[in-house]
Amino acid sequence: MAGQLNPHLLLAVPLAPLVGSAIAGLFGTKFFGNVVGRKISHSVTILGVLIALIISIQTLLAVVGGASYNGTLYTWMTVAGMKFEVGFLIDSLTALMMCVVTFVSLMVHIYTIGYMKDDEGYNRFFSYISLFTFSMLMLVMSNNFLQLFFGWEAVGLVSYLLIGFWYTRPTAIKANMKAFLVNRVGDFGFILGIGLLMAYAGSMNYAEVFARKTELAQLTLPGTNWMLLTVACICLFIGAMGKSAQFPLHVWLPDSMEGPTPISALIHAATMVTAGIFMVSRMSPLFELSDTALSVILVIGAITALFMGLLGIMQTDIKRVVAYSTLSQLGYMTVALGASAYSVAVFHLMTHAFFKALLFLGAGSVIIGMHHDQDIRNMGGLRKYMPITWITSLVGSLALIGTPFFSGFYSKDSIIDAVHASTLPGAGFAYFSVLAGVFITAFYSFRMYFLVFHGEERFGKAAHGSHDQHASAAVSHDAHDAAHAVDDAVHDDHAHDGLAPGQKPHESPLVVTLPLILLAIPSAIIGFLAIGPMLFGDFFKGVLFVSETHAAMEELAHEYHGPVAMAVHALTSPPFLLALAGVLVSYYFYMVNPRVPAWIKDKFSPIYTLLENKYYLDKFNDVVFAGGARLLGGGLWSIGDKGLIDGLIVNGSAKVVNWFSKVMRLGQTGYIYHYAFVMIIGVLGFLVWFLPFPFAN
Repeated sequence: MAGQLNPHLLLAVPLAPLVGSAIAGLFGTKFFGNVVGRKISHSVTILGVLIALIISIQTLLAVVGGASYNGTLYTWMTVAGMKFEVGFLIDSLTALMMCVVTFVSLMVHIYTIGYMKDDEGYNRFFSYISLFTFSMLMLVMSNNFLQLFFGWEAVGLVSYLLIGFWYTRPTAIKANMKAFLVNRVGDFGFILGIGLLMAYAGSMNYAEVFARKTELAQLTLPGTNWMLLTVACICLFIGAMGKSAQFPLHVWLPDSMEGPTPISALIHAATMVTAGIFMVSRMSPLFELSDTALSVILVIGAITALFMGLLGIMQTDIKRVVAYSTLSQLGYMTVALGASAYSVAVFHLMTHAFFKALLFLGAGSVIIGMHHDQDIRNMGGLRKYMPITWITSLVGSLALIGTPFFSGFYSKDSIIDAVHASTLPGAGFAYFSVLAGVFITAFYSFRMYFLVFHGEERFGKAAHGSHDQHASAAVSHDAHDAAHAVDDAVHDDHAHDGLAPGQKPHESPLVVTLPLILLAIPSAIIGFLAIGPMLFGDFFKGVLFVSETHAAMEELAHEYHGPVAMAVHALTSPPFLLALAGVLVSYYFYMVNPRVPAWIKDKFSPIYTLLENKYYLDKFNDVVFAGGARLLGGGLWSIGDKGLIDGLIVNGSAKVVNWFSKVMRLGQTGYIYHYAFVMIIGVLGFLVWFLPFPFAN
C-alpha cells in the first residue's frame, strides 16, 4: 500500500502511552487522592502501549509496502524565517524503532505487574514507564532537531525519575544524579552540534539540512581550519556518547541498576541507550562526509566494546553483569556506525533489544526466586527450581554470545566482518577489540549462567562477601519490599535478603514468565528472518546513506549467500571458535576447577585491582571534575561572591555612603548663623563664577 500514512493515526502512537501515563500518574497517586486503583493504572498504561504497538506494526507493514510520511503537525513558532515545529518522519528506520520500542515496553509493562506487586509506588512506576515510552517514540518519530532534542531530554528526565524510583535510598539518589549529570555533559555537545547545523543550514528540519550537506561540507569553523561538518558531527556524537554510554561517559549506566529491574530492561534494551545509535544512523548523510568523525566513532566504540566487557568478568551482582554486557554491545553498535555499516548497527540494535531485555527480565525473575538476593555467588542449581527462567535465560545468553542461527549471531558477525572490511584509521584496533570481545562476552555470560543455574546449591547459607564489588548485592537491593524502604533505612535493609536455611527457590508467576517466553522467540529467530532484507535488501534504501568510498557493506553483500550458509560457514570462523573457547573456559573455571580464578586473582592482583576499581574512572571523575568543580565553586564563592559582590559592591558601596554621610554630617551643626554664613559664601561663589570679574580688562 504505497502512499502517505495517516498522520492522525500516527499521532496516536506516542499519545496513547502518554494518556495512560497521565491517568496512572495523576489519578493513581496522592496527587489527586488515589482516585484509581492498581488494576486501572496498569490496565490503562498497558492498553496505551498495546495500541501503540498495533499501530506501529501496521505502520511497518505499510512502509514495507512503499508508504511513508514526512510532514509538520504543529508549528510552535517562526523566528526570522526559522521554523520550530513538531512533525513526523516515518520511514523504514522509524517504523522498525517504533515496533522495537513498543514491543519491549509492552513486555516490561506486563512483567511489572508481578515484579512490583507489593510496592507502594506501583501506580507511579507504571506512569513513569509509560511516560518513558512516549518520550522515546517522540524521539524516533521526529523529523526535525527541535523534536529530537525534546525526546532526547525527556528520556533523560524520566530515566532520572526511574533510577531514583526508591528515593529513600541514598545509593539510588546518588545513581540518578550521576546519570543526570553525565548525560548533561553529553547533551552540551549535542546541542552545540544542533546549533552549528541550524546556524549554517538555516533550518532544523532533517530533509532541509541534508539537502545542504554538500555546501556544509565545504565550510570551515570560523577562526579555524577545522571542517564545519566534522565539528558538528563530533558534537552530535558526544551527545550519543552520553545517551548510549560510550567511554568515558559510560560511568552512569552500571550505577543505574539502583532502579527496579523492569526499568533496567527498558533503559538498557530498547529505549534510552539506543537513542545515540539511532541518532547517528539518522544523520548518516552528514557523518558520511567526515572520515575524521567516523574514525572517532570507530575508536570510541572499540574501547567501549573491549574494556567494558572486561569489567563484566569482575561483577558478582547479576544485574551488573548484564549491565556491563550492555555497555560492551553498545560499543559493537558504535563500531558498526564508524565502519559506515549503519544498517548493521540498527540490525544489532534490534536483535540486542530482544535478548538483552530477556536477560534483564530473566535476572529479575531470579531475584524474585532468590528472595531479592542478587549475588550470583549465593546461587547455583536454580535450573531445576526455575525451568522457564532457566531455558529463556539460556536462549538469551546464546544469542548474546553470537551462537550460529540465534539472532545475535547474524548481527554480531556482520559487525565484525564490516569492521574487518573498513579502511578508516583505527579500523585495525577496532577489529582486534571486537574479536577479543567475543571471547570476553562468552566468558562472563556463561560464568553468570553456570553460577546461577548449575553446580552446587549455595543459597540458604551465609552470604559471601556481601560488601564487596561496590556492595553489589547490597546497594542494589531490588524488589517488592521497597515499600518498606523507610523502615529499612532505620534497620538493616539487607538482613532479609536471600533464602533462609531450608528454603528453596521458586519459579516466578505467569505474569513474569510470559514476557520471558515472548522475548525468547525473537531472540532465537529474528536475526535469521531479518538479515536478508535489512542488510542486503531494499529495507533501508533511501534512508541510510553510505558513501561510495566506504565499501564495507559492499564486501558484506558479496560474501553473503543466505542465513543458513552464513551460520554453517561460521562454525569454522574465528568469532565462533573464540565464543566456544569462552564458554569452555568459564565452564572449567567455575564448574570443574574453581581454584583457578582464585589463583589468577592472586597472581595478577594489580590487574584485578584495576578492574575491580573500574579503571579508577569514578575516582578520577570525583577528584578531577567533581573536585575541580568544588574548588572552582569555592573560589568563585570566596573571591567572586563573598569578596567582589558582597565585599566590594554591596558592603563597599554601603561603606562609601556611610563615610560620605559622616563627612556631610559635619556641616549639619544646627546653628542658624552657620547656615546663613554658608548661604552668603554660596551667593558670593555664584557671583564670582557667573559675573564678569570687575577688574578684568
